[in-house]
Amino acid sequence: MNPALHAPAFYNEIEPYLCAWLNNQIAAGLIAPGRVDGRDIRDLDPNDLAGHRQVHLFAGVGGWAYAARLAGWPDEVELWSASCPCQPFSLAGKRAGTHDPRHLWPDVFRLVRARRPAVLVGEQVAAAVGQHWLDRVFADLASLDYACRAVVLPACAVNAPHRRDRLWFVAYTDDARLQGHAGHVAGAAAGRGIAHGPASAAGVRDDEGDVADADESGACDGRLQCGGQLRGTGRDSPNRVGRAPGAWDKHRWIVCHDGKIRRVPGSGVRLLAHGVPARMPRLRAAGNAIVPQLAAEILRALRDD
Repeated sequence: MNPALHAPAFYNEIEPYLCAWLNNQIAAGLIAPGRVDGRDIRDLDPNDLAGHRQVHLFAGVGGWAYAARLAGWPDEVELWSASCPCQPFSLAGKRAGTHDPRHLWPDVFRLVRARRPAVLVGEQVAAAVGQHWLDRVFADLASLDYACRAVVLPACAVNAPHRRDRLWFVAYTDDARLQGHAGHVAGAAAGRGIAHGPASAAGVRDDEGDVADADESGACDGRLQCGGQLRGTGRDSPNRVGRAPGAWDKHRWIVCHDGKIRRVPGSGVRLLAHGVPARMPRLRAAGNAIVPQLAAEILRALRDD
């Protein structure tokens, strides 16, 4: 019997600290049970992924897997995630782009081309749009007949206390493997997929910090097409998706040393963390993580309710 059939998820993460984090998440039942693989993605063979329903590349702290749980995405329904390293495109880095050895989309595509997952989702810094990263991703996926869509949304769209603009993309096929699980992938049956061309065709603009979706409604009022319905996540959107109370709903305001006023959790979490074990790995993990609550909205919009 193939042991992979008992492991619906495959998590690939090169950092040992994060591999341990993922195993703890699995043990706690917060993300789908499965196998954590600590190899470099360049060393993965497509056969390594056979039999796994969820595949999370660059898994980090398990943000996409946790988002799937928040969105009610069944563990046994196929879902791949690949939020490639942002350093080659980040405004805070050298912006070496595709010449940076950390540009790993070609290795993601190598695996996608071999396994043809029904759904692929991912996140990247918004600045990657202006460096044609998204054009390359869309062109590659379109060559395999995937329908794609992308949008830039900030963390504040789900009431997080910071902006954190990020590029979110989805790619899907009209695949029978998804049928019977609370609907098809949004738009696949009706042929509403967008992205068989440059990023501008999908409504993604490069304005270095003010990137909006196709209706140019503003970063905090981003929308995704879902079964012909615009689903809003902005505070003032008439179609705002309802959500359960979140961790950021109870907060307090403090005046910081730089004179700015910031919102912090009301749970008593201190801003300074002297003596916290593994402080630097934790900070790096948090800095590279996605906002799972926002990723969950992407997944909810992707599927027909």
